Amino acid sequence: MQFLAFIVLYPILWIISMLPMRILFMISDVLYVITYYIIGYRKKIVRSNLKLCFPNKSDQELLALEKKSFQHFIDVFMELIKSFTMTEKEMSKRLSITNPELLDAYYEQNKSVIFLSGHYANWEWVSFIVERSLNYHMSVVYKQLSNNYFDRIIKKTRIKFGVKFVPSKEFYPEILTNLKNNKIQAYGFLADQNPRWEKIKYWGNFMGAEVPIIVGPETIARKLDLPVFYFQTERVKRGVYQSTFILLEKEPKQAPLYQLTNKYMQELEKQIRKAPEFYFWTHRRFRHMGKNPASS
Repeated sequence: MQFLAFIVLYPILWIISMLPMRILFMISDVLYVITYYIIGYRKKIVRSNLKLCFPNKSDQELLALEKKSFQHFIDVFMELIKSFTMTEKEMSKRLSITNPELLDAYYEQNKSVIFLSGHYANWEWVSFIVERSLNYHMSVVYKQLSNNYFDRIIKKTRIKFGVKFVPSKEFYPEILTNLKNNKIQAYGFLADQNPRWEKIKYWGNFMGAEVPIIVGPETIARKLDLPVFYFQTERVKRGVYQSTFILLEKEPKQAPLYQLTNKYMQELEKQIRKAPEFYFWTHRRFRHMGKNPASS
């Protein structure tokens, strides 16, 4: 069944990816209408999340925000398809970093670094710009797709831009191996979603709610004392993004426990509150809210 889905859909997606971006965004507008008005994909989850996070907004404001978030969600999907056939030159016109020089000093000290980002703007594209703008090579935690055939294509697409995607179970061993071999690397994490219930170690505040927060990146950073940066990405316009590095902790081992994690979530929240329509609201981020055993 996986192979059948692949041979039917992939040629169509490949042809679509060859189209100019302006045509892709026209298709995106049509898919938005179908997804939002006809299918209603995860509309209840998005509505619930927005109402929880923005209690002071009117119903009209929340509805407008809901629609904008779906429009952006479909745009990101189309941009991912476009990356199947995009060249590095084409991608470089759509991605930029405002302060790459901030990382130069760490590279000159032979320091590997950790980047933390969230499911904001285009989280699929942003890692590609690191290879072009910095001296660092990039490794990113990767969750395998359920369809093995599409998984290979997505991996191939990402690898062509120089980024290495590593399954989560293999990520920490890879970091240790690289350090042992004196290989300088940047490591990227998207750590803003729910941890599995059995792996919850820390509850913190996010968008005004007490929720479990992934602490794996902080655990690694503290063990190895790697500098950690927030990789802030903003949408300039459709299909164009700009990133800025913000230092969270220079020496994580010296920082109080969970200070790094809290700083990360605060930076992400600042972005969301500034332009909430570009966040990934379809995720059930608040399903564990109010379930902290320590609070009962």
